[in-house]
Amino acid sequence: MSLFRCAISAARPALFARSALRSSASSSLRAFSTTLRASSDHGAKPPSLFGPGGKTGEVPTDFEQATGLERLELLGEMEGIDVFDETPLDSSRVGTKKDPISVLSYSPERIIGCTGCPADSHDIQWFILDRTRQRFCVECGSVYQMDYQGVEEEEHHH
Repeated sequence: MSLFRCAISAARPALFARSALRSSASSSLRAFSTTLRASSDHGAKPPSLFGPGGKTGEVPTDFEQATGLERLELLGEMEGIDVFDETPLDSSRVGTKKDPISVLSYSPERIIGCTGCPADSHDIQWFILDRTRQRFCVECGSVYQMDYQGVEEEEHHH
């Protein structure tokens, strides 16, 4: 398994715990920790998202000192993977209720901006898209729907 894939699988529980915490702020569920738990008696330790650091007497490179999401992005670049896909949404057509513009997301909420169809036909209209319903642009009427790829959160009732 590549270093990038090991790092992303190790970071996934903490990243989704953080997004779940944000989305359930109004619930009575309280998280005590969002860090990964490592135990010496349960197999191999997951790879770290901390770089090895610099050698004594030398200035460390970005790769050596990077941590967290920055390190994940650097590992992805080394393997030719764009971790933070910043390609624009489809603006070749106007989304409709029956055929909305699909927005890929690993988070239950995402902020998106619409520039109209064709692209840049109106000022950017920003709005929050969630996985529960479609949203439309008030300027051009284009409809957007989330294609949620994240881990389904379990409901805990106490």
